[in-house]
Amino acid sequence: MKECFREKNFGDRALEIIARADGVCADYFKQGMKMTVRQLYYQFVSKNWIQNLPENYETLSTVISEARIAGMIDWDHIEDRGRVTHTQPSYKSLKTYLQQLTESYRLNKWKAQAHYVEVMIEKQALEGVIYPTCERWGVPLTANKGYGSTSMMYERGKYIQSMRDVEHKEVHVIYLGDHDPSGIDMSRDVQDRLEEYSDGPVDVMRLALNHDQVMRHDLPENPTKLKDSRAADYIEKYGMSCWELDALPPPTLVALVENGIKSVLDLKLWDKMEKMQQNDQDTLQTIVEEMPEASE
Repeated sequence: MKECFREKNFGDRALEIIARADGVCADYFKQGMKMTVRQLYYQFVSKNWIQNLPENYETLSTVISEARIAGMIDWDHIEDRGRVTHTQPSYKSLKTYLQQLTESYRLNKWKAQAHYVEVMIEKQALEGVIYPTCERWGVPLTANKGYGSTSMMYERGKYIQSMRDVEHKEVHVIYLGDHDPSGIDMSRDVQDRLEEYSDGPVDVMRLALNHDQVMRHDLPENPTKLKDSRAADYIEKYGMSCWELDALPPPTLVALVENGIKSVLDLKLWDKMEKMQQNDQDTLQTIVEEMPEASE
C-alpha cells in the first residue's frame, strides 16, 4: 500500500519518473512480481526514458526512495532482496499450525522422475523473480553471488552426487548470469566444480544471459571492465560491451526457467503425483476441520 511518512515537493522531472515507475511496478505486481530498483532502472533504460549511465541509476534510486516515503509509490511493489530479517514462526493454536501444514504439504514429485534439476543464478537480487517458479516445480534455487563459495559448491556437489549415484537420475543445473567476462566464465566454473565435487557428469544449461538474447531484446549495454582478467578473450569475441541479467524483463526470466524445467519433465507422471498430493491434502483438511477450536 501507499503510506506517507514525510511529504516532499518534487520537481517536474522527478514527478515524471515517479509516475512511470508507479505504472511499471503496478503492472508487474499484478503479475505476481516485485521489482528491485535495479530491475526498474533497466525498464526505464529499455523504454528509452533514461540513458544507461551510472549517475542516472543513482538519481532514479534516490527519487524512488523519496517517493515511497512520500506515499507516491506502493511499499509492496519494490523489494530489497539482499537484506532479510529472520524471524521465528509462532501460531495461535495447534489447529492453526496444522492448517498451515496442510496448505504447505508437498509430495516429492521428482522421486518418480528420471531427471533431477537445480537452478543457480549469479545475482541474489533476482531470487524473488525466479523463486516462485522454482517453488511451484519443487526445484532448489541457489543465488551464487558471483562465483559460488567453496562450501556451497561442495554441498551442492555432494547432493547432486546422491541424486545421480543413489537415485540414478540424470542431473541438470539451469544457470543464469550476466553477459560479461566473469559472468560468461561462471557457468564454466559451476560445471567444473560440481563435476569435481560430485565425481561425475553434470549437465549445466546456461539459459541466460546469452548473446542472441541480448540482440533479440535489444538490451542496454555497459562498458566491459578492462581490469577483469578475462576481458581480453571476451572483447575479442563480443566487443567492448557487456550486459546484465537484470535487464531481461522478469516475465522472460520466469519463462526461461519454467521452460527449462519442463524440458526434462515427464508431465503425465507429474500430473499423476499432483493428484496424489491433492488427495493427501484433502485428507489432512478433513482432520483439521474436525479439530475443536482453541479456547480463549
